[in-house]
Amino acid sequence: MSMAAVYGILIPFVGTTLGALCVFLLQRDISAGVQRLMYGFTSGVMVAASVWSLIMPALSAAVPMGRLAFIPAAVGIALGMAFLFVLDVVTPHLHVDATGPEGPESRLSKTVMLCLAVTIHNIPEGLAVGVVFAGVAHGTINAAEAFVLSLGIAIQNFPEGAIISLPLAGEGNGKSKSFLYGFLSGVVEPIAAVIAFFLTGLVVPLMPYLLSFAAGAMLFVVVEELIPEASDRRHSNNGTVGFAIGFIVMMALDVALG
Repeated sequence: MSMAAVYGILIPFVGTTLGALCVFLLQRDISAGVQRLMYGFTSGVMVAASVWSLIMPALSAAVPMGRLAFIPAAVGIALGMAFLFVLDVVTPHLHVDATGPEGPESRLSKTVMLCLAVTIHNIPEGLAVGVVFAGVAHGTINAAEAFVLSLGIAIQNFPEGAIISLPLAGEGNGKSKSFLYGFLSGVVEPIAAVIAFFLTGLVVPLMPYLLSFAAGAMLFVVVEELIPEASDRRHSNNGTVGFAIGFIVMMALDVALG
């Protein structure tokens, strides 16, 4: 693995860490309206990243299949969504402001289940970064495009880190402990990225499927978790505005810098 790939894999983790650091800078929890804006922004970034950075390269790589070039993307997206569906069902987790936990019954603390919810969100992003940098290593994806994806995910990871650490502090946990949980929730991202990087290197012909798999996993998170959070109850317009901003920012980064 090249140093460029190492840096690219770590950039999103830095975004989560910086977001978690907000617990030391802000004196109170984020308002509901700002939370909806952040969830919408994250959704917009992830949808744009899925399309421009993952699905379109997958379609391009499958061009030799002619009219059947859509098959790898379709299969990959379906498998990626199925993978996250199973993960969501078997993992006990709790979302911010949720009335109760999801997944199987568990004696885990509320704090741990909040972190597990964010961890589930971060796995697809780690997979995406790992796959694209594996594509760079094998000459199928442009390095600039890979770094754009990494930067875009880091940008949307910033509010995610804040969304996990600030509510924990607001519930009476110490700031250091709240930061630690926010920090740890992002650790899964580089781990998933490294695993995806080496697995993709072993099965390069499956690159279109793996790119689409990462996109499907990200889209599942958007549809299942982020959009409902962004549009729930009051301040739903904030979520819509956030989505538009996030989508445009990620699209602009990919087109201008990719």
